[in-house]
Amino acid sequence: ATAGPRSFSAAEVRARCAQGACLVSCHRRLYDLSGFVRLHPGGEQLLRRRAGTDVSAALDGPPHRHSANARRWLEQYYVGEIEPGDEQVPPRGRTGTGVGAGLDEKEVVATAQTPEQTDLCYKTVDVEKDLVDWQKPLLWQVGYLGEKYDEWVHQPVDRPIRLFHSDFLEFLSKTAWYVVFMVWTPVVLYLSWVSYTSLAQGNTRLFSSFTTEYSIPVHKYYFPFIFLLGMILWSLLEYLIHRFVFHMKPPASNYYLITLHFLLHGQHHKSPFDSSRLVFPPVPASLVIGFFYGVLRLLLPEVLGLSVFVGGLCGYVIYDMMHYYLHYGSPKKGTYLYGLKAYHVKHHFEHQKSGFGISTRFWDYPFRTLIPEETFKKED
Repeated sequence: ATAGPRSFSAAEVRARCAQGACLVSCHRRLYDLSGFVRLHPGGEQLLRRRAGTDVSAALDGPPHRHSANARRWLEQYYVGEIEPGDEQVPPRGRTGTGVGAGLDEKEVVATAQTPEQTDLCYKTVDVEKDLVDWQKPLLWQVGYLGEKYDEWVHQPVDRPIRLFHSDFLEFLSKTAWYVVFMVWTPVVLYLSWVSYTSLAQGNTRLFSSFTTEYSIPVHKYYFPFIFLLGMILWSLLEYLIHRFVFHMKPPASNYYLITLHFLLHGQHHKSPFDSSRLVFPPVPASLVIGFFYGVLRLLLPEVLGLSVFVGGLCGYVIYDMMHYYLHYGSPKKGTYLYGLKAYHVKHHFEHQKSGFGISTRFWDYPFRTLIPEETFKKED
């Protein structure tokens, strides 16, 4: 017979919170959020302040009404039940409220020093009920989900994903965030120097392939503006790729398109906090970057195309660094990145058909894909 859920006394919860754990309750259900505090879009301090309290009212807002996916995500951290009589009314303040409020200090210390230690590890996926076998690589399984794929892939879980059987391919599919910076920053600096010195020679003219009489000289002083143009064009490309490629809805009957979607972006939505899959691996990135460089070489004079390209490449590096930070950083409340982090997490957990801007929300405005602001009715 399967054992029932572990019971926790208010004293034990209070003791573990005093030791640095972040346990919260929702009615009588207890959750250990210690491993999630830095990832929370509202900030680490917000969750720390709620440690040992009932968060059922906070889930409904204001300031934020948590989505069904957020509530499902919370269940991954379920560790047991609060003993009957110890649960509290959902608190409105920190002092003197919540689970274990008003306990004697000696009782807390005594509970913390009890020899029995409770295993607070959580089960992230019910492998018996899930649609795929998490003990095997997922890439070749997801195509069989058919019409169930779209709903399944947008129900995020907190666990790493293995894509390939081959250890070598699996290695190539993972990248630490700093690898992108180390690989591409020297390329940006070198190509910036090449572009500027080439423009300084004074041989670059716009429209020279059509006419020599009315061609426009491109001076070296234009380089910063051309570079900035490349960054702006990248921000648009970032939006378009994210919306129309990464968020295409593959036909339920097409195994290969579902597999391709999962490889490109679906795996990121299924496991949004897999730190090894938050930036683009350099090997496949080189192929994509080379393609766009070739397109610019065809459309623009060589040096001018290179100048636009290096600005776009810089924009890409900034985008990848920001994307990692929006998932793993803890920006200060009220800053630009704080709002952008909350915006991006909403895209993952609730608004998958909007909020496609990552490094900026700018393009969501003209394309009408801005995530709407939440409103709450005032209580009488």
